[in-house]
Amino acid sequence: MKSANEILDFAIQREQEAADFYEDLAKKVDNHWMKETLNGFSREELRHKGKLLSVKKNEKILSSGQAIMSLKIADYLVDVEASDNISYQDALILAMKREKAAFRLYTDLASKVEDEDLKNVFLSLAQEEAKHKLHFEVEYDEHVLMDN
Repeated sequence: MKSANEILDFAIQREQEAADFYEDLAKKVDNHWMKETLNGFSREELRHKGKLLSVKKNEKILSSGQAIMSLKIADYLVDVEASDNISYQDALILAMKREKAAFRLYTDLASKVEDEDLKNVFLSLAQEEAKHKLHFEVEYDEHVLMDN
């Protein structure tokens, strides 16, 4: 097993990649609300990165919080690509699937560490990602499924 610092470095890198992903995706959508939402998620991923950096410096430990529900919409949708002028529907699908993957990543990381504080950090971040996924699922349910 890798050291706690290596695992934290890995998670920090994933958060930066997620922030970059949402920032890039925001540039590809025409819907103003979606553009603002994606930019907000980019900032949120940078906050996650900051929390992990604090944990790495032994400055702050996060609590795991309560479990977030899932509408499971992402479980039944096909994968899409982030293209220029991506549709609103495809941007939501891409965001849901990415947040689902991030949730699984942090859940898996939590199961691999023995340190209870670090386990709680990863479980807390998993719940944050679940919250993001739920946000996109609700938006999809209200503005895509209801329109079809």
